[in-house]
Amino acid sequence: MLKLTYTESSFDLECVTLSLEEWVAQRVILALRVGQSLCIEPTTASFLLPVDLPGVEVLRAEVRRDDREIIALCACDAEYMEVTLRGSWLSASSKDSVGVFVITMSDRAEFFLHKLWQEAQSCASVMSE
Repeated sequence: MLKLTYTESSFDLECVTLSLEEWVAQRVILALRVGQSLCIEPTTASFLLPVDLPGVEVLRAEVRRDDREIIALCACDAEYMEVTLRGSWLSASSKDSVGVFVITMSDRAEFFLHKLWQEAQSCASVMSE
């Protein structure tokens, strides 16, 4: 499972070894125990990746191979492409911009997308130094 955590100023993407159902169940139980509202709804999430990252062509091939339409790629400009994922949004309310987006894909696709995202983050931090 991939988990994208959105905060007010950034987001983080991580691979989680639990199944989507197990993770959501644990999150629901936590919300119940602490008395917190929890909204879960199907939606999409997007982020950008540089088009010149090694492995982007492999990601494109993986997207073409998967007919479930869980992931889509779209060229933004000459430098970036948008990765759009179809999954579930969990937050305190349906209008909240801070929360967690979760998605299940093949283990291979999850691992590879996470690896590309990490590579993009390391490239961005080198460029900002």
